[in-house]
Amino acid sequence: MNILITNDDGIYSPGLMSLATIASRFGHVRVVAPDVEQSSMGHAITGTRPLFYRKAPIIFGEKIDAYKVNGTPADCVSLGMHISKVDVVLSGINIGANLGNAMWHSGTLAGAKQAVLLGVKGIALSTPVGDKDPDFKQLESHVEATLRILLSDKDVNLINVNIPLHAKGIKWTRQSVRQYDGKVMPGTDPRGRKHYWITVIPLEAAEEGTDRRAVEEGYISMTPLRLDITNEKELAKQLAKQSSTTEPTLGQERVMSQEL
Repeated sequence: MNILITNDDGIYSPGLMSLATIASRFGHVRVVAPDVEQSSMGHAITGTRPLFYRKAPIIFGEKIDAYKVNGTPADCVSLGMHISKVDVVLSGINIGANLGNAMWHSGTLAGAKQAVLLGVKGIALSTPVGDKDPDFKQLESHVEATLRILLSDKDVNLINVNIPLHAKGIKWTRQSVRQYDGKVMPGTDPRGRKHYWITVIPLEAAEEGTDRRAVEEGYISMTPLRLDITNEKELAKQLAKQSSTTEPTLGQERVMSQEL
C-alpha cells in the first residue's frame, strides 16, 4: 500500500512524525506537508503563485521520504499524488480536535477531502489538547487500531477521526452541528495596535451519537463523510413545489416577454 501523509500543523509537527511512523507498518509511506503551519486554512488551493517542494530528509531519516511545500494541505495532497502513485491519504495527527462545525474550516480534513476528490481514500486524524501537548507515544496503540479498521474497510472513503488520549473504545458517529458563539474579542498589542480574537465555544450540549459526545465520553470518534453537501430533503421539497406550480419558468417568462 502506498500511503501519502500530510497535515496542517506543518512538516515539523510531532503529530505528523507519529502518524508517519505508525503508518509505515501498513505500507510504503511518503510525507508531503506544508513548510509552515496552515491550521484552519480549510480547503484552500493555491492558484495565484507557483508551488515548490523540497526534500526534508533530516526529519524522518532514510526510511521515509519527506517533502515540504510552500502551500496548503490540499496543495500538498495534489503534489504528493503527482509525485508518485498513492492508494490512501492520511492527514494528521492534528494537535487539537476537529469536531462538529470545526470540520468546515479544518485544514486537516481538507487534506483527506482533496484525496477523495482525486480518487483515493482520505482519513483525517486529530487529537484533543489541554494545557499540555499530546503524548503521541501513548496515542500510538489507538491510532494503529483505528488505521487497522479503516484501511481494510472498502466501504468508507472519507473519514474524520478524533482520538482522545485515554480512549475507552471506538464509536462510529455523525457530525455535531450545534451552534457556536463566534464572538469577536478586541484587544491591544504591546505597540498599542488593535487586534481581535474570534472565540469558538459550543453554545449547546453535544447530541447523542455525535463526534463531540463520543470524545467527551472518552471514545474514539470515526465519522464517515461525503463530498456532496446537498440538502436532499430541502431539494426534494423544492422540486415537488416546482412540479406542482402553474407559474412559468424563467425560460418561459423570457419567451412571453419577447412575444409581447
